[in-house]
Amino acid sequence: MHGDLDLYIRARYPLLWLVTAEEKRALAEIEMLAKEQRKRVMLWSAASGLVNPAAANREEKGRPDPHIVLQKIQEDEGACLWVLRDFHPFLKDAFVARRLREVAFDLEASNRTIILLSPVLKIPPELEKEVTVVDFDLPTAEQLQQMLDSIIETVQKSGQVQVSLDRRQRARLVQACLGLAENEAANAIAKAIVQADGKLDGRAIEAVTAEKKQIIRKSGLLEFYDNTELIENVGGLETLKDWLRKRVRAFTDEARAFGLPAPKGILLVGVQGCGKSLVARSVANMWRLPLLRLDVGRLFASLVGSSEENLRQAIKVAENIAPVVLWVDEIEKGFSGVGSSNVSDAGTAARVFGSFITWLQEKQKPVFVVATANDVAQLPPELVRKGRFDEIFFVDLPTAAERADIWRIHLAKRNREPEQFDLTTLAMASEGLSGAEIEQAVVAGLYEAFDKGRPLEMNDLLDVLQDTVPLSTMMEEELYRLRSWAQRRARPASQR
Repeated sequence: MHGDLDLYIRARYPLLWLVTAEEKRALAEIEMLAKEQRKRVMLWSAASGLVNPAAANREEKGRPDPHIVLQKIQEDEGACLWVLRDFHPFLKDAFVARRLREVAFDLEASNRTIILLSPVLKIPPELEKEVTVVDFDLPTAEQLQQMLDSIIETVQKSGQVQVSLDRRQRARLVQACLGLAENEAANAIAKAIVQADGKLDGRAIEAVTAEKKQIIRKSGLLEFYDNTELIENVGGLETLKDWLRKRVRAFTDEARAFGLPAPKGILLVGVQGCGKSLVARSVANMWRLPLLRLDVGRLFASLVGSSEENLRQAIKVAENIAPVVLWVDEIEKGFSGVGSSNVSDAGTAARVFGSFITWLQEKQKPVFVVATANDVAQLPPELVRKGRFDEIFFVDLPTAAERADIWRIHLAKRNREPEQFDLTTLAMASEGLSGAEIEQAVVAGLYEAFDKGRPLEMNDLLDVLQDTVPLSTMMEEELYRLRSWAQRRARPASQR
């Protein structure tokens, strides 16, 4: 951010909008730039009015008025950075928006710059051509390392905290803090010290990760998942598994030196309950990467002027944590009907969708997107165009061999010896069932055995299967349509 802001100020851009919730860190950078360029800094907010931080005096009497500060900016001819904090609510007033526009005209090619410092981006249409947006990125690994070093130095001087972090643990702690604001990371480390009874050691990594989950979840758009699912617990899908195995080292420096680009992502299309979401969760564990889930439905549930900003913020968090796996579940439900969105929401959904697919195509950071979809009829054509994803896989109902594998996995998960059951017979009897339906059959069989007060038997499972109507039977037409679509557009996830 420092470079962009410095460039815009030197180029004498009159009106900049700095988007960040980290006001303290942003102000520190602005003051540093002002010193380098030998300019004054003047701060304004609705609570404190106009303040000169160098003199620490308030220059406004009475209640702060946006009209007065704009007038002072217009009249002042000295080299200055005017920082208006949380000014966006006043821009709803047409008079204030017009006055700001006129001030921006007057400041062109002058030595004065207005910086609107705000955590949200809400530009009135009349100001779109005058405002230049500057993103204030979350702290980098280097900045977080400096913060951690500062914390360690401070607590060691106090003598009240025992620090026992080796070099590797420090690196892992910094990695755990990626994606957090500087104050959030500092608070999480402070909490870890308290929880460890005044010690800063390896336990801080888990404590920060737990705190990070809560902070990321507050956005309402991203969820931090524990990537505990093993790829071995996914039955079948050998082609897909082999594709993923070949990319285990895809995010390493070794892969970059070999000339390999970081993989973009995959789209998993197929029958409900056949393991698409399970694959999404297990790939993060397989590659030893963090797993974030993007809730597209919530993204479009808050359409009142903030959807585009929400998406930008979610992408920014994912890129700051990168390398990371970003899971977008049932993507067709979130992005269906975007073509007609201009009728219902003034085109907001279409713009958000456009931003998302452009990011999929152009993203430079190692964010591996795993998107899943059940209903291809609702998938926008732009989403499945070549270049958005590395590969589109079709996940069909499991074959007989895959069903036997799925029976083995779910019996073993529930502390049963798979060898005590005729897996071949179970596989044949469960033709047309999805992996999720086989899992439920195992659970139902266990309930039967538990009710009768004896161990699970083969007949319990066969009896349950007789009473089960597969989803593939109830949705036969949809399954035919899905297979017809996939025949020409997707790669089979299984060897058939």
